[in-house]
Amino acid sequence: MTQHCEPDAQDLIRLFNACFETSLNTILIGNGKEPIYLPADAENAHHRIIFTQDYFSSALHEVAHWCVAGESRRQKVDYGYWYLPDGRNAQQQAKFESVEVKPQALEYAFSLACNVPFRVSIDNLSGETSCSRPFENAVSEQLKSYIMNGFNQRTSVFLNALHAFYQTPELSIDATM
Repeated sequence: MTQHCEPDAQDLIRLFNACFETSLNTILIGNGKEPIYLPADAENAHHRIIFTQDYFSSALHEVAHWCVAGESRRQKVDYGYWYLPDGRNAQQQAKFESVEVKPQALEYAFSLACNVPFRVSIDNLSGETSCSRPFENAVSEQLKSYIMNGFNQRTSVFLNALHAFYQTPELSIDATM
């Protein structure tokens, strides 16, 4: 009988930091009250990706945002992104979903590489309801595009580390939603 082990966010921290602490001066840190990206400053030598509690999916999601952010964005707190918390109206939710397609597609890729379930997040439980099906489709199509056209270098490095650690096959279009 095969034992099922719960994914451990500490594994992600070790893998990420091995990939990027030296090369891009960036570390992954758990146990945050809220997720946030903090660039290096006078008190902290490293750029820090902080994820919520020890939640595996939060770590994957925050790394995905880092992989999407360009060099200038990585010099700003939370990449300088616009964000409104839970409780968004329909127009605000549509804007949120439009900027979340790429990071959630990368989170999906990371989840597949870790062999853990992925679920899109509309992150708006107390706001106006939104049909998540079009958003799910957009995330899936974006992942297919990444698989066909290639991932950026940071994403590829982390995906390769995940595949090696979790012993999962390379991503294919057949593996998507």
